[in-house]
Amino acid sequence: MGLLEKLGLGQKPERGAPVIGEKKKKKEEASSLKNNKYIRVLIILGFLAVLIISIPRTSFREPINYTVGEPWRAEDLTAPFTFALNKTPAELEQEREKIRQNTPPIFHVDHNAKVEIQGRLDSLFKDMQPVLQSYYRWQQAREQDSSTTSDSLRFVQQMNAANISLSDNSWRALLENYAKVNQNLADTRFVGNDLKQRLEGLINEVLNEGIINVQKDTLSIDEITVRDLRERTERTYSVANVRDLREAREYVRFRLSRSYQDDIAAAGSQIFNQVIQPNYIFNRKDTQARISEALDNISQTKGAVAEGQVIIRKGDIVRSEEANKLESLAEARAQNATDMERWLRYLGDILAIIAITTVFFFYLYLYRRFIFNDNAMLLLVFLAMSVVCLASSLTYELNNISPYIVPVAVAPIILTIIFDSRVGLLSTICLALLTGLIIGNDFEYVAATTVACSLGLFSVRDIKKRSQFFFITPGIVFISYAILLVGFNLTAFEGWGELGSNLLFVAINAIFILFTYPLILLFEKVFNVTTDFTLLELSDTNLPLLKDLMTKAPGTFHHSLQVANLSEAAAGSIGANGLLCRVGALYHDIGKMENPGYFVENQAGPNEHNKLKPRMSALVIKAHVSNGVKIAKEKGLPNIVIDFIKTHHGTSLIKFFFNKAKENADEDKDEIQEKDFRYDGPLPRTKETGILLLADGVEAASRAMKDPNYQKLENLVNKMVDDRVNEGQLSKCPLTFQDLRSIKETFLNILMGIYHSRVEYPDDKQKQDREQVEKMARQSNITDDKSPELPVEGSEESQEPPKV
Repeated sequence: MGLLEKLGLGQKPERGAPVIGEKKKKKEEASSLKNNKYIRVLIILGFLAVLIISIPRTSFREPINYTVGEPWRAEDLTAPFTFALNKTPAELEQEREKIRQNTPPIFHVDHNAKVEIQGRLDSLFKDMQPVLQSYYRWQQAREQDSSTTSDSLRFVQQMNAANISLSDNSWRALLENYAKVNQNLADTRFVGNDLKQRLEGLINEVLNEGIINVQKDTLSIDEITVRDLRERTERTYSVANVRDLREAREYVRFRLSRSYQDDIAAAGSQIFNQVIQPNYIFNRKDTQARISEALDNISQTKGAVAEGQVIIRKGDIVRSEEANKLESLAEARAQNATDMERWLRYLGDILAIIAITTVFFFYLYLYRRFIFNDNAMLLLVFLAMSVVCLASSLTYELNNISPYIVPVAVAPIILTIIFDSRVGLLSTICLALLTGLIIGNDFEYVAATTVACSLGLFSVRDIKKRSQFFFITPGIVFISYAILLVGFNLTAFEGWGELGSNLLFVAINAIFILFTYPLILLFEKVFNVTTDFTLLELSDTNLPLLKDLMTKAPGTFHHSLQVANLSEAAAGSIGANGLLCRVGALYHDIGKMENPGYFVENQAGPNEHNKLKPRMSALVIKAHVSNGVKIAKEKGLPNIVIDFIKTHHGTSLIKFFFNKAKENADEDKDEIQEKDFRYDGPLPRTKETGILLLADGVEAASRAMKDPNYQKLENLVNKMVDDRVNEGQLSKCPLTFQDLRSIKETFLNILMGIYHSRVEYPDDKQKQDREQVEKMARQSNITDDKSPELPVEGSEESQEPPKV
């Protein structure tokens, strides 16, 4: 393997190949899906189609500009035709509640109840008979003075097996009565058979009158409806004429007490309680169906307003009665509107949408061409805005939901974080107008949404902490909405109830803003964009890639940190993206990890370039750019960060090796081509990449300076920046001279902070003397070896040196 392959260098391209490749690349980009103009037109038309679909077409409602409690500012209004007067929502709700309260509950007759009760009664008396007989035999044995143990045990077994729940007194009364009857005592009869017949009669009586399966005190009205599905009849009974289970038990206990002694009556009552069940069963489904049918038949009107009748005069206070007439007139007009009127109204809404979105289209085309020409970015913008418009359309169809619940601020916040605050601000205005049009030309909604969303997106222009996004932004949106709503409420003298309801929906709106964070992550993955959230993650020096750089090339890592500080401060001084500059600076030299020993900041021993020819050394130095791009792509770094790696040297000349090659040339020095000693580029195209190019050279040159002071550092900064400008390295970069002046001042202030002087202590003096002696010894060795140490980029010796 040759040295070129070992260092990761490819073959030199043929002459003219870059030009041909660039033309081919431009042609491919023009025909690609990303830049295809036909796809761009489809995206715009699709966005307009979504907006048109979002316009409610279910009614033809005219906007009525009035406020309850304020004077009527228009001319006298008379009824253009006779129309029905609608009931107010409060009146309709009152009627609905009355129907719910006064509709009799529906019960179904259970014909099986009587059969089941009779079966349980027969079974109970059948189980009672063995108990009575065993008791009688036991008593006979006792009278005959014979052993009674077996008889008593048999009696106990029969009692336990009977499964009859009677009190001790009731059992005693029945057993003693049965024993007396079998002894043929005078005036004694067994009450068991008579009690059964008596219970059967009482059961038939209460079942015929009806036993309901709910308690009477739970019924809100005095009537019930009883349906007999077998007989196909339906009757209405007074609640007083039927019994619930508690009343049926009390009635039977009373009747038995009139016919039997207390113990026997109690036994009969207990038996009745065990066998009885309701025969009128409440049917909730049929009852609710009856209520729903009655609710559907409620009349929505309560009279009419005759044609020519004065509805309201100019200057009259709009009270609730007049407001109801105005609403009734608007609804009557909507119902009586012709198809032509409906289509004209719909066409007017479409024209308004086109006019509003045209402003946004022109802004993107004139001032954000990179968004307009990139179909993916254009789709991202319109997708975020379309979701908000569709959500507003859905909430408009729901009667009990306020439009303030829709988190309109989500779309502008996403666009601000992905692009910039100007795109977010214009999208805020556009969305406020569009959603205001969708919900019925509500001026208060448009004003409140514009102010709240604008202040909300300003709070995310420069995100540094998660708390800023999760607490500050939702809080700002909520407070802004609240101030505007309270202001409009005080202006219009509206009730506090509606204000409280709107504030509740605004609070929910603010909570929905928290979902912006996962949405941004989704947009990043789908559309391959880089936001400040990603940059914050990449700025962590504990990431594996930066740890590898710190381990393999510690000098380069330290240099990258210093360049990051310079770049971030300079970007902040001119209003550029400081976070992006910092991240780009941290990764701009990761290509040096491939061959760290060839760069002076990582050298601890002999200079590797002493073994190479100048041209080969230049190739090695240039290779760190392509190697860095390769590593960045393998590690999945965003393209916006890779641009910093590509452009941080531009097409600058590696002068040290170029001059050295000319010095070493024996005869024809013209054979030394300057292009072989220049970086491949490209040139920086953004303010941030331009700042990094300047900071990279200034930081490297300042480290090579001996005894730096203010004057030396100022001269160095001015020279480095001016030389880059004169070379044309910033010709494609939008940095102005005012920006360069601010950048110079920032660089100088940062460098002075790094190389500030301090009080020299005795120990420091001795250490300095030792370092001076060691330095002289090293210089002596270098002289003997005839291999001088390579100058650091930016030193006076190299004039415009490479960073090695």
